[in-house]
Amino acid sequence: MNLNPQIARRIIETVGGYGTPPEYGFQFFTAGLDEYLNIIHQEYLKTYIKEEGGAAVKIVIGAYGGGKTHFLYCIRELSWQENFAISYVSLSPEETPFHRLESVYRSIINNLTYPLSSAELLKGMEKGIEPFLTTWYERQIDTFKEAGIDEGQLEKEIGQYLYSIERSIENINFSKAVTNAFWALHHEKEEEFRQILQWLKLEGYDREMHKKFGILVPIDRSNAFSMIRSLVQWVKSIGYSGLIILFDEVEQISSLSTRQRELVLSNLRELIDACVHTSFRHVMIFYALPDERFFEGPSHVYEALRQRISSVFDFFNPSGVKIKLEKIKDDPIGLLEDIGNKLRHIYETAYGIRFDNEINNMIGLIAQEAYERRFGDIGYMRLFVQAVIKGFHLIRHNPKIASDAESIYKMLSGPEEM
Repeated sequence: MNLNPQIARRIIETVGGYGTPPEYGFQFFTAGLDEYLNIIHQEYLKTYIKEEGGAAVKIVIGAYGGGKTHFLYCIRELSWQENFAISYVSLSPEETPFHRLESVYRSIINNLTYPLSSAELLKGMEKGIEPFLTTWYERQIDTFKEAGIDEGQLEKEIGQYLYSIERSIENINFSKAVTNAFWALHHEKEEEFRQILQWLKLEGYDREMHKKFGILVPIDRSNAFSMIRSLVQWVKSIGYSGLIILFDEVEQISSLSTRQRELVLSNLRELIDACVHTSFRHVMIFYALPDERFFEGPSHVYEALRQRISSVFDFFNPSGVKIKLEKIKDDPIGLLEDIGNKLRHIYETAYGIRFDNEINNMIGLIAQEAYERRFGDIGYMRLFVQAVIKGFHLIRHNPKIASDAESIYKMLSGPEEM
């Protein structure tokens, strides 16, 4: 989809107001990530994960406001191009406690999405197991009809198809849940569908109610990892290339107790170790966090994880685990200027105006100032994009000062700004 004034305005409002990328539109001001994205696309998404049934974990490290979310959105877009299902999970201590493995499963399944087009994404993204199941049912019924299967044969074909799905899934409770959900949709039994969803979404287990579907146990820590593996197996069996899981730490988790932090690290280590086993296939996990201090501690849990993530990802070592976003930026000021010029084009499209090239001086000055503040609590990339859009607003309303870059700079870079 091409950039139009409506999309451009949404980008400006989101980036200028919050310093975060929009769900759609980040593509128009992406810069400096091509090399790493191409490696992930070619080495993993197109080949190792999709074609060879591999599994991998990458740790994405970048300051708050340093581009982690933007990077993960890029990964999501590339994954959809390769027909992967996605689960994008925003981690926070209250809503998505990573120290509880069953909550990790619940977060993954509640954020599940099938590949979306630009138009679908702009309309609003439906996510979670319910729309995913419904879409699976509708597409598979269409496939049966396109194959010329009439109503008299449809029930038999569905039965054979669902039997093959069940055989591909490790956890019998999960397999019974998804196949019975398919039948419930087919026979328009809405209440049964809701009951199955209740179990799948970890919203409650009722032995009497759920055993009629072949669901015999609740989801808890003891079987949570089996559930995650089964989810990946199911996604692959119904026609997707696999599952890409994106964990984005959007809130600091320093408030966790020592025990909870160790459980987070233990769960992360378990995910990494699972990728070595052949039962965990066609899955790739990205875990984004602000810095490596999270892995520092005295216990064996910290040391065990540090050993597993010691390697650094780059062009010469794509097998490396840690993706350091700051390392990508060989010329950080030049990168900011590149982003600024792309945002300038977006801004001009949004408001139907054209800036003089003198505005480049302002972009350069703000880039320099933002980079000099790189050791603050907020990433300098976020400081830059918010300040440069503020500068565009200023010049749009007062074009006469466009040539006075120093004055604009002073207005934008006071101690309470940037």
